[in-house]
Amino acid sequence: MVTRRELDEGLKQLQDMLIHMGDIVEKALEEAMASLVNLDADEARRIVAEDPALNRIEEQISESGARLIATQQPVAKDLRKILAALKIASDLERMGDLAVDIAKAAIRLEGQTLIKPLIDLPRMADLVKTMISESIRSYVEENVDLAYKMAKDDDQVDTLFGVVFMDLAAIMVENPKSINQSMLLSFVARYIERIADHATNIGESVVYLVTGKRPDLN
Repeated sequence: MVTRRELDEGLKQLQDMLIHMGDIVEKALEEAMASLVNLDADEARRIVAEDPALNRIEEQISESGARLIATQQPVAKDLRKILAALKIASDLERMGDLAVDIAKAAIRLEGQTLIKPLIDLPRMADLVKTMISESIRSYVEENVDLAYKMAKDDDQVDTLFGVVFMDLAAIMVENPKSINQSMLLSFVARYIERIADHATNIGESVVYLVTGKRPDLN
């Protein structure tokens, strides 16, 4: 016989795994940016090597969610909570991949000198770290206001992305020898901007969970 307790325990396990994934992604982004700012290729290689752990947690969430649906037959909001968890796990896994891409950029810059001190890229990353944390908190608390805040934060990240892109474009014009590194740093800015998009996707999943309707926050 299906009991409410069994379902609640399963939902709590999903929530705990999502919180753990969020912590891992935040740490990966922070450390990847540090490896880039400091041109620490060894640290970047460690970040790349640790990526499979995040993939395994996503697989566990997928398996747990499917098992809950099959055995507990949830309906209405309970079902939406499971479906949202599966989507959020997918977004977090993709965020982790993008953090790894930043670390790979640091590896490619091994032995080089940065064409300029990195200021706006770390600012973007700091904003996005907050978005990751708050997006997961919005799921845990079922906080729609916090979920909608993702759209405003995403706009700030997009603005900084534009600043970084124009700055790097100007450097390429002034110094053609900087083109390769400038392009690589532009890619990093895009990776950070994409992480923000995934955090915004989580906000959309939370609104869907609470209201049953999925908004377009991007």
